[in-house]
Amino acid sequence: MEGVVVIETDRLTLREITEDDAGFMLELLNSPGFIRYIADRGVRTEAAARAYIGERITSSYRDHGFGMWGVVPKGEGAPVGLAGLVKRDVLPHVDIGYALLERAWGRGYAREAAEAVLKHAQGPLALGTIVAITTPDNEASQNVLKKIGLRYVDERDLPGWDGPSAYFST
Repeated sequence: MEGVVVIETDRLTLREITEDDAGFMLELLNSPGFIRYIADRGVRTEAAARAYIGERITSSYRDHGFGMWGVVPKGEGAPVGLAGLVKRDVLPHVDIGYALLERAWGRGYAREAAEAVLKHAQGPLALGTIVAITTPDNEASQNVLKKIGLRYVDERDLPGWDGPSAYFST
C-alpha cells in the first residue's frame, strides 16, 4: 500500500511512508551517508525497519500532522530518500531534515524536496520558524539549507548527540 501524497514538485512526489517501505528504510538507515551524517539507528532487519517506521515515522504523522515523507522521483515507484519535518524535544522549533540514498545524490533532489517541505511548513502548516541541524562537516547538507533560505546560526551541543551540531534557522 502506497502512502498518502503530501507534496508534489516538478520532479518529485513526497508521500507518507508505510510499513510496505521497510526494505527501503532498511537500505537507507544502513547506508554509509546516513550512518556518517545522521546516526546508526541499529536497524538491521526488515522487521526492525517496520517497527522503526511505526515508532518514529507514522507516529509523527499521527501526533504532529507531519513527519518524514518518502521522496519518490516521478515515474518511479520506490522512494530514494526521506524529507520532512521533525518535532524534537531538544529544539525550540520544528526542524527540517532529509536523507537520500547515495545513488540519488547529485541530482538536486535534496534541494527540491527540502524547498518544497519548507514551503509546506510555512504555508499550509503555518509552523513559523523552522530550524535545521547537521554535523559540522556535512557541507553538502549545509549548502542545501543555505540554498533554500536558512541561515547558519552557530555550532552547539544538543542533548543526545555525540558531538556538536551546526544549527540553522529561517
